[in-house]
Amino acid sequence: MTSPIRPTDNAARGLARDLMQEARFAALAVTDAAGCPSVSRVAFGLSPAGAPISLVSTLSAHTEALIARPDCALLVGEPSDKGDPLTHPRLTLQGQAEILPNDTSAHKEMAAHYLRVHPKAKLYVGFGDFHFLQFTITRAFLNGGFGKAFTLSPADLGL
Repeated sequence: MTSPIRPTDNAARGLARDLMQEARFAALAVTDAAGCPSVSRVAFGLSPAGAPISLVSTLSAHTEALIARPDCALLVGEPSDKGDPLTHPRLTLQGQAEILPNDTSAHKEMAAHYLRVHPKAKLYVGFGDFHFLQFTITRAFLNGGFGKAFTLSPADLGL
């Protein structure tokens, strides 16, 4: 059988980067304490260096799961209100999450950067239980629509 995965080209790289740049939320997949998969919707953004980030509460089940096991996946890309949802591009990012400490100058810089894209987060970005997650991506899968599947490396994503 012929592989459905196409050779990665500049159009695929550009589409994947656009999906990351435009995303304001993502589906986050983790493994919970019972060893079961779990998915949550989380805020999504990019750090000043272009790495995927989120702002999460340590009180949430998905953050608790990531503390125990940082392996995770993110899905970005939303269908428009027209057409078949399966024809719209989406990007799966696989990697590990790291909780960044709040009491650093890097946190203040990250918060200022994040609030430019997520201004409503100013209501809770300073709460003690909220932390930034930074994702280290190990590989990605782009579904650009029917018949447009690609495997991407971190370098393909500009990471």
